[in-house]
Formats: sequence, C-alpha cells, structure tokens
Amino acid sequence: MAQAKRRLSRAEAVRQRAGAQFIGRRAQLALFVENLGKDPDPDAGPDPADFLFHVRGVGGVGKSTLLAQWREAAHRAGALTALVDDTDVHGVETTLTALARQLAEQAGPLREFDKAVEQYRRALQASAERVPEQSPGAEAASLPARLVTQAAFGAASVLPGAGVVAAIASPETVAQGADRLVAGVRQRRRGGDGDESALSRAFVAELGRICERDRARRPWIVLFLDTWEVTGRYLDGWLRETIDDAFGALPLEVVFVLAGRDELAEREWAPWRPVLVDVPLEVFTEQEARDLLAARGVIDPGVVDAVLRMSMRLPLLVALLAHADPGAVDVVADVGADVVDQAVVRFLQWIAEPERRETVVAAALPLQLNQDLFACAVPDAEPATWEWLLGQPFVAGHGDFRQYHAVVRTSMLRRRRTQSPRLWTAAHSRLAEYHAAARTSAEQHLQVSRRTADPRWRRHLLNETYHRLCADPLAGLPAALEHTARTAGEAPDALAVWAEMLHQAAQDSADADLTRWADLIKSAAAGEQPVLETLGVLTAPVLPARVRAWALTHRGYQNFIEDRDDDALADLDLAVATAAGLSQTLAYRGRVHSWHARYEQALADLGAALALDPGNAWALARRGETHQLAGRAEEAMLDFTAALALDPDDAWALGSRGQAHRQAGRPDEAITDLTAALALDPEYAWARVQRGEAYRQTGRLEEAVADLSAVLAVDPEDIWALGSRGQAHRQAGRPDEAVTDLTAALTLNPEYAWAFAERGEAHRQTGRLEEAVADF
Repeated sequence: MAQAKRRLSRAEAVRQRAGAQFIGRRAQLALFVENLGKDPDPDAGPDPADFLFHVRGVGGVGKSTLLAQWREAAHRAGALTALVDDTDVHGVETTLTALARQLAEQAGPLREFDKAVEQYRRALQASAERVPEQSPGAEAASLPARLVTQAAFGAASVLPGAGVVAAIASPETVAQGADRLVAGVRQRRRGGDGDESALSRAFVAELGRICERDRARRPWIVLFLDTWEVTGRYLDGWLRETIDDAFGALPLEVVFVLAGRDELAEREWAPWRPVLVDVPLEVFTEQEARDLLAARGVIDPGVVDAVLRMSMRLPLLVALLAHADPGAVDVVADVGADVVDQAVVRFLQWIAEPERRETVVAAALPLQLNQDLFACAVPDAEPATWEWLLGQPFVAGHGDFRQYHAVVRTSMLRRRRTQSPRLWTAAHSRLAEYHAAARTSAEQHLQVSRRTADPRWRRHLLNETYHRLCADPLAGLPAALEHTARTAGEAPDALAVWAEMLHQAAQDSADADLTRWADLIKSAAAGEQPVLETLGVLTAPVLPARVRAWALTHRGYQNFIEDRDDDALADLDLAVATAAGLSQTLAYRGRVHSWHARYEQALADLGAALALDPGNAWALARRGETHQLAGRAEEAMLDFTAALALDPDDAWALGSRGQAHRQAGRPDEAITDLTAALALDPEYAWARVQRGEAYRQTGRLEEAVADLSAVLAVDPEDIWALGSRGQAHRQAGRPDEAVTDLTAALTLNPEYAWAFAERGEAHRQTGRLEEAVADF
C-alpha cells in the first residue's frame, strides 16, 4: 500500500497536458517518450513519471497503431515491453501467461511465475472435484454416526488402526477415531483453489526481480493492454488491485497502457485519476489526413477530397484507402450510410490483381490467422501472398497470430456471405476440419480429464465450433450448445469466451435461431451466477436430449458442490433419464450417493460409468474412495492404482492412495504417495496433513510437526491439523504445546470428542489429573 500511496502523490502535470483536450498524435508520442525519460521515484524530483495511460476512442481511430508506435518508442528507450489484446486475454491467467512469455523473451525465464502457473492449472483441474467441506460436529453430522456404526458391525477397517474395542481402550487408537477420520474425509480436497491471486503475486514478484536486477540497464517495464472494451471485462478489477499493491509492492518502474473504446468507470477509477493520463483519440484533423495521404503519394486534389469524404477522416479508413494507391478516381458525390462497406469496396477495386482481391476477402474468415490457417482459407494463394497480406493496414497482431481489424473483417465477411454463399460454406467447412484435426492431434497427448485445461485444445474446439456454425448454423447448433454446457461445467473460466464466440458466429452468419440462443447465453454468462444461469438456459425442453442431459449433469454437480444435494440428485436423475450413455452423469451421481453413505448405490453408478468409459480416471478414483469409506481397503487400493495408471499426475488420487496406505499400516508407502502429491501441488493442504500423520506414525515427530505447522500457517483454523499437531507434540514429550493446540481445536469445535480425549491424555502426562478426568 505504501507504493500505491507514493504513486498517488505524483504530480498531475502530465495528466493535465494530455487529458484536458485532444492533442495530435505526434504530441502524444512525445508525451509518452518524455514520460519514459523521467525518474520513476516521486522523491527524486518535482515532476515524477506517470505510470497509467488510457488511450480511448471509437473503433478504427488508431488506438492499436498508437500503441504500436509507443511500444517501439519504449524499446528505443531501453524498456522491456509486452502487449496483449482480446486474442490473448480469456482471464487473468491467460493474460499473465502471455505477458510473462513476452517479458521472458527479453529478460530471461520467469521461473517462479512458471511454477505458479503450473500449480494454478493443477488446482483448477481439481476444482470440479471439490466436495462440500464441513467441520466435525457440524449439523450435518450423520456421517460420523454412520461410520462408527459401520465400524461396530465389522467395517472397522475404515478407522486407522485397530477395531472398536481397541479404540475405546487405547488413547493412541482413540487419536485415530471416527470423528477424526470424518474430519479428514470432509477436508479431502485440493489445497489449491485455482486462486488467481497466487498467480498475480508471483507475477508482481517477477516484475520486482527484473527491475531490481536490470535497474541500471533497463529502467522501465511497459505493459500494453489493448482492446480494453473486451479485455477489461476480465482485467479491470485485477488491474486496480495490482496498482493498489494487493499482490505485493508493484515496482515504480512499471507502466500500464490501456487502449479501449470507452472511458473508464468513474466510480471504480476515481481514486486513480491523479496518476491516470487520459489520451482521447479523435478522428484525424483534415491536415493529419492530408499529411498521411501525401506521405503515401496521394496528392491529386480530387482523390484527396474523395478519400476525406469517404473515410470521414477515420484513421483506419484513411490508411486503408491511401494504402491502395488509388491514383485518379472519380469524386464521390454521395457517401452512403455504410461508410465502411463503401471504403472496403473501393479498397478492393484498387487492388489490380483479381487473385489478391479474392485473397483479401477469403482470408477474413478465420477468427485468427497464421500461415497454416491462411493456407487453409486460401488454398490456391501464391507463396508470396501471405507476406503481402501482412503488409495491409487492416492486418495487425503479434505473437503467433494475426487478425483483421474488426471493422474491416465484418464488412468483408458480409460481402463473402451474401455474394458467394457456396464459397462461404466451403471455406468455413474446410477451416472447421482443420481445427478438428488439430484438436484430435492434441487429444493424443492429453488425458480426457485434462483437455479442458489445455489452452491449445480449447482454442481448436472453439474455432472448430465457430466455423461449423458459420458453415451451417442449423446443423452446427446442437453440438455448439452441447459444448457450451460442458464448458460451463468443466471450464467455467472459459465460459465468457465461449459466449463471445457464439455471439460472433451469430453476427457473422446472420442466422436468426443462432442469434436468439447466442443472446440468451451471453446474457446468462454475464449474470451473477454465470455457470448456473447458463446451464439453466440449456435445459430448455426444445433442445436436443444430449444438450439437456449435459446441462443437467453439470448443474447437478454444481448444486452438489454448493450443498444443494436434493437439487443435485434431482438434476442427475433427470439427466440419466434424458440421455443414456453419459459416463460422467453416472459418475457424478455415484459421487453424491457416496457422500451420503449410500455406498452400494454409489458403487453401482460408478461401475456403470466405468462400463461405458473404462478410461474415466475420475470415476475410478471416486470408486476407490467409496470402497475406502465402505471398509473395502483392498478394492480401494486397486481402484486408486488403476486411476493413477491412467493419470499419473492426479494429485487427489495420489493423496487418497497415500491415506489408504497409512490406514492399512503402511506409512512409508503413504509418505511416498503423499510426497508425490505435494510435488504436483505444494499447496495441497489435506495431503500435507496426511503426510504429517504418516510421519507421526513412523515416529518422525519433528517432520510431522513441520508439515502440520505449514498447513496452519496458511489456515490457522484447520481443526484437523491443530489436533494432529497437538498429538505429535504430546508424543514428542511437549504436553503443554499439545494442550495449547488441542484447546484451540476445541475452541473452534466444542464437540470434537477426539480432541477432548487427546487433551485429557496430555493433562494426565503432566499430572493435571482433575483436568484430565474432566476432559475424559
């Protein structure tokens, strides 16, 4: 916060010069370069550098061009730069990954951030596997009673250690009793939360390291965030938190440059106005337009006047018309309402070669362009045409992909769809097949459960779906809606991007039915509960059975995660009745039954799911858990091992098998599995507690205390970790520390019976017999 306050103390001179009124582009460039020449430390002088620029204006006014000029100026000034736009940004994680990749190319690997991304993705993959978490002794305490009853009737193998009689007689075994087991089961979840704040902290820390290491050589890092009208949906709150030092002290050498159509919301951004340089872009002045035309050799007065009227001095269209080297054209007497279409038509007319005119229109069809996609869209193009296309004024981008300016692309798509329907359908079908083949290729290297977390696989599926919708909206809509339901349930962070794609396909195809569904989904995805609202839309009776079944499946599991178990079971039952043959529906229903100790029903559902899809590692691991809870230790071990053979990187399955080893009296094997799980996900708190227990069982008490203390450093109210550490302290001969931990656990849950017994034993060891009797 100190850094943020120092930023807010900076002078407003630059902001006043830039934001009071429109200034020419040369002045804007000079302003930016001047800023990079200043000392970033506000204590160094009366007019320190500003760190937040906002370039704004209508589409086609030249925002991206100005950013490109500023970026080049920053490079010349010795700064590190990175730029993202709506092709990179699908959330905070994708944004930071793209920025970090570009910075790493200039400053070397950002290893700590790379580690944080890997941990985040693993945690995100496990988020759908999360179960409702309750403390021991909470109202929904029927499960402990059921476990104890099962133990009494021969299922005592669910209790670590000996049977019920031994548990009653021995404080050591009481320490592993039913209350405690249930506390562990309730906490069996990945320690990670897919928490983007950890990524942000790692990213800001890397910025700090770069600035500290390269301060003398590279005094600035400039991060450009383009198309803010789209990217701001994901990044607006994140950016404000970042500059407020919510993720650590942001170096004063970091400059952010935003570019978007609209002004920033006053309510949210008011605190930052003193250091926000507002750069509004207007259309060209007449002189600026004439200067550009003259620079391109367009000097004939009639031609210049025609271009000025046709373009309305919008920089994109001035550049578009000037770039074609029009020579002598008739003066346009009446500019129609659709200025862009007329400018595009005139631009195409000025391209002398018919093949290149065709190329420009055909290459507009892909959402993004690289040379492979260009070859697919324009299979007969000459080899040199790709480089020629990249030189056109409406083609921009960076990194692996290029794209048409949205204004020009929309016009060209409309032209192709209306004038050449056959070519429109053929090209979109060809592009869909290209992405389908690429997606299939990616699947060969991905577990089914990990596909939705893979950016490349997701990109190909999204593009494939877009092109199938454009080629034939009626035929493509059922599969598109099914993918939407699955995206909402399996990759909720991608839902907004998917909704945008449907909206784009509806706009580009001009199909009324697709437009209606795209509008419904876009509205739902922007709601307060985007996942549930979107899935609700997709349960409409008019939709195909598979679409409704997938929507019900994921809504059911979402309800289960959010403790609406009756609603969950109703949705899953209806999904099974709606469309047979969905393995994941049965697996989810089995998980709900298992949670409510209906083990035979759970095993029946999970077995049916595996009969449909033997490679469903998730179902195998959950069946292993069900066997474990039902007291079938060997069957549990077989299922966990089979699940790990399919997906060796499943930290949850490794942790569960580790627990099974520990309960079966194999603590060394338990430590091996739990250590492997923690290597995959160092923030997996439940696995660390389990390993602490395994260390305790083998007498490695200091290692046990270290593990349990690490968990409590993150979550001081982890009751199970408090109890376990208290027991380890007692066994290590530190009864007073044990009493402290166990008392803290009982303060959090006064009905934690095992903790009373363990604290009583600690009191007995110190001779406090009255306290011991009271606890017992």
